[in-house]
Amino acid sequence: MTVTYTSRVATARFGGFSQLLLLWRGSIYKLLYRELLLFLAAYLGLSLAYRFLLSETQKRLFEKLVLYCDKSANLIPVSFVLGFYVALVLERWWGQFRSVPAPDGLMVAVAGSVHGADARGRVLRRTLMRYGGLAALLVLRAVSTPVYKRFPTTDHLVQAGFLTREERRRLEGLRSPYNKFWVPCAWFGALAGPQEPPQGPIGTP
Repeated sequence: MTVTYTSRVATARFGGFSQLLLLWRGSIYKLLYRELLLFLAAYLGLSLAYRFLLSETQKRLFEKLVLYCDKSANLIPVSFVLGFYVALVLERWWGQFRSVPAPDGLMVAVAGSVHGADARGRVLRRTLMRYGGLAALLVLRAVSTPVYKRFPTTDHLVQAGFLTREERRRLEGLRSPYNKFWVPCAWFGALAGPQEPPQGPIGTP
């Protein structure tokens, strides 16, 4: 789970960035300290062996090996490989970020397409957005453990206002071995499509 420090940098102050560098929880130090200790132990072992255990002839051989490795390392474009790796990781991260459903675009489309300043128009737009949020929530429950813990059952969806009791009955009454995220999408399409003038008000959660 991502650790955020937004509240700590909400206002700029003297030494604020330095304090962030010294934090342990969620820091790069906590992530890499084992590898750093292993590298330092290996470096210290080689250094002590070179200075105290090897003879002069062995030291010359070790120095030749070091020079050979240094010369061979120059043949590998480390900066190019590192840049390619960073670009690949960033592209995958950005693709995952763009795959997370955001309600902004749908909200703008609904607000621009569904007209009506009366109570019915407001409830219609609210219901359409509720269906869109419900579909995204059903998908996120299947892939995200924190979301599933927050909404483990359809009762929690009803309590949060994403479902009405009648909609929950229809959703649970549908027999399907797969995720039912498409059901709110079908409701959205049926409600947004052309239809006969309604006789009564639209239900709200």
